[in-house]
Amino acid sequence: MFSATITYIIKSARRRWRRLKSLRRVDPIIHGEEVISLPPINTATGPKEFGERGLSHLEKYRRLGTLDHLTEAIECFSRALAMTPDDNPDWQNWLTKLGMTYGERFRRLCTLEDLEKSIEHSSRALASIPDGPDISDRLAILAGSYGDRFRLLGDLEDLDKSIEYNSRALAYTPYGDPAISYRLDNLAASYNNRFQRLGNLDDLKKSIGYNSSALSLTDGNPSLSYRLNNLGGSYMNRFQHLRDLEDLEKSIEYFSRATALTPDWHPDVSSRLTALGGSYDARFQRLGELEDLEKSIEHLSRALASTPDGHPGLPNRLAALGGSYNARFKRLGNPEDLEKSIEYQTRALASTPDGHPDLPARYFNYALSTLSQYDSTSDISHLHTSLHSLRTASHLLSGAPNDKFEYALKWASLASQYPHLNILEAYQAVIDLLPQFLWLGVTANQRRQKLSTTSNLAVSAACAAISSSDYSLALEWLEYARCIAWNQSLMLRSPLDQLQSSHPDLATRLETIANQLHNSTFEVQVVARWSDATTCTPEQAGQQRLRLANEYHSLLTQVRQLPEFEDFLQPVRVNKLIRAARNGPIVVINCHTDRCDALFILPGHDNVEHLHLPNFTDQKAQQARSDLETSLRYMNRGERGVRRQLEESISMDEDRLESVLSVLWNDIVKPVLDYLGYSNDVPSESLPHITWCPTSTLSFLPLHAAGDYTQSRSRVFDYVISSYTPTVTALLDNNPSIPDPDCRHLTVGQANTPGHSPLPGTTQEAAHIKARAHHLAQYSQLLDAQATTTSVLDAMEHHHWVHLACHAHQNVND
Repeated sequence: MFSATITYIIKSARRRWRRLKSLRRVDPIIHGEEVISLPPINTATGPKEFGERGLSHLEKYRRLGTLDHLTEAIECFSRALAMTPDDNPDWQNWLTKLGMTYGERFRRLCTLEDLEKSIEHSSRALASIPDGPDISDRLAILAGSYGDRFRLLGDLEDLDKSIEYNSRALAYTPYGDPAISYRLDNLAASYNNRFQRLGNLDDLKKSIGYNSSALSLTDGNPSLSYRLNNLGGSYMNRFQHLRDLEDLEKSIEYFSRATALTPDWHPDVSSRLTALGGSYDARFQRLGELEDLEKSIEHLSRALASTPDGHPGLPNRLAALGGSYNARFKRLGNPEDLEKSIEYQTRALASTPDGHPDLPARYFNYALSTLSQYDSTSDISHLHTSLHSLRTASHLLSGAPNDKFEYALKWASLASQYPHLNILEAYQAVIDLLPQFLWLGVTANQRRQKLSTTSNLAVSAACAAISSSDYSLALEWLEYARCIAWNQSLMLRSPLDQLQSSHPDLATRLETIANQLHNSTFEVQVVARWSDATTCTPEQAGQQRLRLANEYHSLLTQVRQLPEFEDFLQPVRVNKLIRAARNGPIVVINCHTDRCDALFILPGHDNVEHLHLPNFTDQKAQQARSDLETSLRYMNRGERGVRRQLEESISMDEDRLESVLSVLWNDIVKPVLDYLGYSNDVPSESLPHITWCPTSTLSFLPLHAAGDYTQSRSRVFDYVISSYTPTVTALLDNNPSIPDPDCRHLTVGQANTPGHSPLPGTTQEAAHIKARAHHLAQYSQLLDAQATTTSVLDAMEHHHWVHLACHAHQNVND
């Protein structure tokens, strides 16, 4: 009777609290528990009483945020569960409540153990009754816990499960149910998280769709401003990805509406103002309208004014406002704006704890402001401060690899304008960060997208090293960056794939840590409407990031101690690259927008030699390529196997091709031959061999055919035999002087292809190859009618080398 009375009192207090939302009326009831002894554990009404007490403590926690109440709730639900047989309908209920409460404590303390218990209990509850009236609630709770674990550990499988359970929760929620808008919110957030991680626009499209649906169901609801803000954020994400101005305009529209509906006393007002100020700043950066910058400063100032000291969002708001003031200083030149920019950036830096993932951004923004100080005052000390900040932003262990790579790349760009910023150090930071940026923790789709960011990196870094007369470093950087690009474009095995083959456990652990480090938005935010707290404090987030970063570098050290992995994720050193020159000189031509240079790897030489080619640049190469393509179209020789009608707009200049070949001869090939001493050699039957390794646009031009065809002995093939290689490293793995009896060689020959001109030489060509190769490798061939598309593709799967003596079709659009 006594325990039943307590249960009744607690239930009544909870009902009254929900109705009146007055803590004064519920405090005496809750506090009364402290003086009422708990009933014996074997009392029949015990489980229900503990459960009701747990709910009361949980509601008190949600109202006050007092951690003791959350701990008491977990204890009560645990005892209720322990006292309830698993065939009792309440057993699943207590499992659900316990899983939910552990999830809330995780969001408060950021303890992985709590999160694992939340997933465990929620999964058991769902498995015990796969259907039922509260199935959608159980699915939503489990989805939230998996989403939390993804944000903590970065495992994509957790994110996929979060999407799966959120989708099922939505499917089980009938239309018209008040919870359906929240299900839409959660699913939109999950898809947005996956977009942020994988960059798949389809996920962002779904996120926008679900956000829009949630908004359409919200009319006069207190959640209206929340959903408007979510939709504004989704459009901002898409603008940042696609740069479509319409998305930015929608982002401003929804952020504005959300802010207008948010009263000054609301805990989210500062974050709403920050988002709106950031969107105006983005439009200023895009359109250059000063009015947008003024609005950005206005809203960011209001956001900062409403942010108390110690708030987790304070550093970000200080940094944003400092950036806007720096932009206005650059536009108007008012020294007061620069002073404010420095002030806010300094405060932002000081309020960001060590190890926090945003710390590199703070240093980078501070570097930009101090660089503006140098521009304004010519005080060299400001340049030194900027260099220190740029260096720190690119090297901090806690930063996300994407962010640090971006800062290092911008540092290198700035260093090309300010010599004191040490351009070689900047590019070294870029090269060091390249494997994390492109390989580790990155999907294949992301890697393809990122290649555009690094398209000019290899040539630019090499150009900087060449300008500093460090030719060995130039070759190492050029090779490393180009090898990564070639491996990706040809879908070859990554360094991690190679490690996975021989040391799978180590490779898996390294990839897991890399995935976690790529989660730049590391902190887990509370989404419950009753709290404005941040779950993981900035200090906790920083400590976790540092732990992961230290483990990552420890794993790299272990890998590099393994045989054949000494250079894992590092450039191949020049003392290895020079071994590639076995059959003659290798000439690497670095073709940059500012200059063109040849790097020589010569047999028997230990050093990389250099020749500046002053009459050629990448701009000249682009013009030569355009002229070559125009000439080929004029001669109806564009895409192999395709006949075109002559285009009236094409000039009838038949000398265009000869002009291109003459430019290549005079500006590149002849100076190289002169340097090597080949120009004065007497012709012989045995010509020396050169391997060309061109870069940039020069890769599309025929160096092997260069020459002045109006003069005698003024063509490259008068002096040397030419070959090409995409990288020097590719030649290191090829040693034709050592026959491999297990090597399988396939020759495909077709002299007469329907619809094409005859190729009578292919039969003789195949015979010569067979005579040379059959005793060095396992040789096979497919000739004439045997060489069908299906038979050739099948045979290629089982051969190491394929020689094609037939017509070819090139897809010029791929």
